[in-house]
Amino acid sequence: MIDSSRRSALKTAGATGALAAAFAAGLLKPGAAFAAWNKSAFEAKTTADAMKALGIANAVDSKDIQIRAPEIAENGAVVPIDITSNVPGTTSIAVFIEKNPFPLVGAFDVSQGALPFVHLRVKIGESSPVRVVVAAGGKYFTTVKEVKVTIGGCGG
Repeated sequence: MIDSSRRSALKTAGATGALAAAFAAGLLKPGAAFAAWNKSAFEAKTTADAMKALGIANAVDSKDIQIRAPEIAENGAVVPIDITSNVPGTTSIAVFIEKNPFPLVGAFDVSQGALPFVHLRVKIGESSPVRVVVAAGGKYFTTVKEVKVTIGGCGG
């Protein structure tokens, strides 16, 4: 009878060996995980520059996007935000904190048929508009919600 710790060690060794073989054969590349990383968008200093880097242009206001966030965040270090898109055919959701040093919080792809919903906990350095941009049908839709911060999350 094999004890559970030995069985666990054998499974780990087998998985590690399989990964090493995949890397050696060129099937896996260490940088492949960052293929979707848009460095210029995440390093942009303004929302407009981040949106441009993501290819977002001519976003129109929409009431079909809901941002649920506190009106006043007592501590900007951890602010919960829920985003729901009711725009038909939503394919992606991008979130920006306009007054943060780097406004792009994240861009999330939505698979066809999936519920276009994102829950985040973000840092907000000072009172700021939270902008959400949704892509659907080759068009962009946006909405904004102001969040007031009493204690800054980015060193304030």
